Amino acid sequence: MTAPVFVVESLERAGGAGGDYVLDGPEGRHAVSVKRLRPGEDVVLTDGQGRWAEGVVKAAEGKDRLVLDLGAVAEEAPQRPRITVVQALPKGDRGELAVETMTETGVDAIVPWAASRCITQWKGERGAKALAKWRATAREAGKQSRRVRFPEVADAATTKQVAALLAAADFAAVLHEDRDYGSEPLATAELPAEGEIMLVVGPEGGVSPEELALFEEAGAKAYRLGRTVLRTSTAGTAATALLLGRTGRWS
Repeated sequence: MTAPVFVVESLERAGGAGGDYVLDGPEGRHAVSVKRLRPGEDVVLTDGQGRWAEGVVKAAEGKDRLVLDLGAVAEEAPQRPRITVVQALPKGDRGELAVETMTETGVDAIVPWAASRCITQWKGERGAKALAKWRATAREAGKQSRRVRFPEVADAATTKQVAALLAAADFAAVLHEDRDYGSEPLATAELPAEGEIMLVVGPEGGVSPEELALFEEAGAKAYRLGRTVLRTSTAGTAATALLLGRTGRWS
């Protein structure tokens, strides 16, 4: 089994004698009281932005303090091409499910989208809490899947803002199951080896004709995944997996 991952603000924040690294606070509590790590076991510390280091437990003190012998700090370069999913706001907790599974699969960035047909609306304090929950979900899923570079979860975007992102991408796709809109198989699309790939996942009610027209004007084409119609909370994960395989990032 691979070593568990814990998140720290800085890999330079060390304490204790002899250059030991002390993991405390919520992450230390999780390591000691939940994971029950003991001397000799391996861990990985990361800042979630690509910097990481392997460590070996020297001592577990109290309920929330782990003393580590920490190795050299390394940095994982961003993978290419970069894959961003624009995720329309789903109902209930399906948004967290989408973020969780896309993070575990390997997406690089997630943009919450307030599509016209979204039932859920992020406004005021409710929107701030929902965004914080998506970001916390990405962090926890990043740890669980042993990532050291977690996906960025952007602020919620309007349709016009999404169109601007699509216009700047090297490849932009709107997932759409209706062949009447000229959707092609994503499995056969010509993909760039570098740059940015952007996928748009619509809400339960689908992407509106007006949104499709605006996105097409920005350079995005409609693509379909397969014969079945996936939920908005699973389509982004399936599409990300397909692209990771096709671009060689899973090889």
